[in-house]
Amino acid sequence: MSKKIICAELINKFEKIFQCPICSSPMGIVDLKSLICSNNHTFDIAKQGYVNLMTRSLASRYDKELFESRKIIAESGFFEPLYRMVSEWIKNDVRLEEETVKILDTGCGEGSHLSRIKQKISSHSTGEVLGVGIDIAKEGILVAAKHHSNMIWCVADLAHSPFKSNTFDVILNILSPANYKEFQRLLNDNGIVIKVVPRSDYLKELREVFFDEPEKQSYSNQKIVRRFNANFETVDMFRLCYSVSLSKALISPLIRMTPLSWSATAEKIEALLNMNLSEITIDLDVLIGKK
Repeated sequence: MSKKIICAELINKFEKIFQCPICSSPMGIVDLKSLICSNNHTFDIAKQGYVNLMTRSLASRYDKELFESRKIIAESGFFEPLYRMVSEWIKNDVRLEEETVKILDTGCGEGSHLSRIKQKISSHSTGEVLGVGIDIAKEGILVAAKHHSNMIWCVADLAHSPFKSNTFDVILNILSPANYKEFQRLLNDNGIVIKVVPRSDYLKELREVFFDEPEKQSYSNQKIVRRFNANFETVDMFRLCYSVSLSKALISPLIRMTPLSWSATAEKIEALLNMNLSEITIDLDVLIGKK
C-alpha cells in the first residue's frame, strides 16, 4: 500500500480533529486523495504521505540536510534520556486507558521526537495513541513521512493550525517556538503541554568554538520560562543535564543540525571538525503545564 493511501486512511479515521485553516469549517477526506472543507477549500495528500495545509508561503532556512542530520543525531541516542523523561510523565499523567490518546508535536521537524515518544507510551496504552506532527518546513515533514509511518504529518503554520479546539491530550513543544494562544485553544481541559527549552550549557562545546563573545557562549532561558508560567499553570519543571559521547562520524551531522552553525565562519566550523571532540553537553529545562 502506498504512503499516500496509508496517510489518507489515517486522516480519514481521524478527520474529526481537522478544521480548515482558511475558514475554520469541518473537513473530510474525498476519494482518499484530498482533505476538503465544507466550503471546498482543498488540500491534496502528497504521494510521500503527508498533507500540506499552509495558507501562505513562509521562508525557512531549515533545509533537507539539516533535517537528515537531526535524524542521524536522534537515532544515535542523543535525546534518549529526554524521551524517557517525557514518556514517563505522559504515562503517569494522561489516562492511557482512553480509547485514543492524541498527541500533537508542534515544530516536529523530521519527526524523531514524536516517533520515539509515541513508541514508548504505546506499549503502556490499552487504547490507540495518535501522533500528529506539524511544521512549517516542508523538508522536515518530507523526512518525517519517509521514515515514520502510522502518524499524521502536516506542513502547517502553528498560527493557523488546521485542528479543532479542545482536541489534544498532549502538546509537545521541543526546542521550538511556541504559540500559547493556539496551545490554549487546541489543548483539552485535562491535557498537558510539555515544553523543552535549552539551558545555559546546552551544546556549550559548540558555542565556545563558534562564538568569541562570552554572552553568546552561554544562554539564558528565563524569559521563555516566565512566558510559559504566565500562560499555563506550571505543574512541574525538571532540569535534564547529561553528556553524550561523540564518535567522529557524529560531529559533522551535529554541526549541520543546529542553527548555531549559521552564524559561524567556515574557519570555525573547520576547526571544530578537526577537534578531538569526544562528548557534548545536553542541558534542558522540561516544563509541564496545564490550562
